[in-house]
Amino acid sequence: MNSEMLEALQAVASDKGITVEDMLAALADALESAYKRMPGAHEFSWVTIDPDSMEFRVFAQDIDENGEPTGDEFDVTPENFGRIAAQTTRQVMTQRIREVERDLKYEEYAGREGDIVTGMIQQTDSRYTLLDLGRVEALLPQAEQVPFERPEPNSRLKAYIVEVRKTAKGPQIVVSRTHPGLIKRLFELEVPEISDGIVEIKACAREPGHRTKIAVSSNDATIDPVGACVGARGARVRMVVNELRGEKIDIIPFSDDPGEFVTRALSPAKIKEVKVDEESGTATVVVPDYQLSLAIGKEGQNARLAARMTGWRVDIKSETEIADEAAYEQVDWAEGEWVVDEETGEQVWQPADGGAAMSVDEWSEAVDGESDGSGNPDGEVEESLGTETEPVEEPAEEPVEEPAEEVDQEDPETN
Repeated sequence: MNSEMLEALQAVASDKGITVEDMLAALADALESAYKRMPGAHEFSWVTIDPDSMEFRVFAQDIDENGEPTGDEFDVTPENFGRIAAQTTRQVMTQRIREVERDLKYEEYAGREGDIVTGMIQQTDSRYTLLDLGRVEALLPQAEQVPFERPEPNSRLKAYIVEVRKTAKGPQIVVSRTHPGLIKRLFELEVPEISDGIVEIKACAREPGHRTKIAVSSNDATIDPVGACVGARGARVRMVVNELRGEKIDIIPFSDDPGEFVTRALSPAKIKEVKVDEESGTATVVVPDYQLSLAIGKEGQNARLAARMTGWRVDIKSETEIADEAAYEQVDWAEGEWVVDEETGEQVWQPADGGAAMSVDEWSEAVDGESDGSGNPDGEVEESLGTETEPVEEPAEEPVEEPAEEVDQEDPETN
């Protein structure tokens, strides 16, 4: 019977993926629990099992006043221990086998945070999606799902392991479809140069379901990192795009120069100049007027992805804006500040040079006087127009010819 029990334990251990030593340890704990339920059992006792003969023996020790074992150990194996063990061992053995299985499953996935797994969709609702990974199930929360992505039941899906939790019911594996690490792992599967370490993904920025930007570099001068990721006729990157359900991917070469890196990150827009301020961490980008909308992108998407990937605060300005700012800086502005007069409680202008304060009315009059030195409100307009007013000559009136007066002359003949 002992040989039959050993064969049964070996069969169970092989079926559950557990070692025979763990099964024997679980059996010893079950027998110890069964013995302590018997009347007259010693409080400090344990069970030993011979792995060759499968013989069970129960040993015990006496306990002193402090509850510590004392004296020599002695054999207290009951005569009918085999029958009692057969009745009480099954439940404890089943529980221990489940605990060992849970521990093995947890150890299998405990160190795999950051890996990619492939599972079959089992259940989908508004809160989460369950993926069958074989021996365990993975949880895909709604927050880790790509917007507008509708996984079909019984379809295969790749996901990124975010966290592995140890619970009373077994390991709980949380996976994600929105994590940027999913992009890196997918490229490692499709691009052998990345898995071999020849090509590296230096930076990655992603808006799940819409667009992704990655920066790549090569440790071998003879290998083009962008071409290796794209593949022949785009075959490699197309496989990644298909797995992401049509998400667009921009691949750019990495650069250690911040200005050059920001310029490449804003592609396909054409950049005229990049000014980097290391103290504030801001990169001011100057683009032609007709490239401003392309550099910013739809709803600012291109600028956001470039800022995330480079780590710089990207400020995009057109050439016209830069010219306006330069003209604004050249204007000679009055130096001072508006303060409240303690006596009157009104706001007054206090010049920076320590001059007398001016009220709002005095300030307005001074500004009007500077704009028109003659005091004529129309003078500012005339000066701004830069024209001189000349008197308009009125056309001379043409003389009117008066009719000649008729003179009565006496006819000499009549006289």
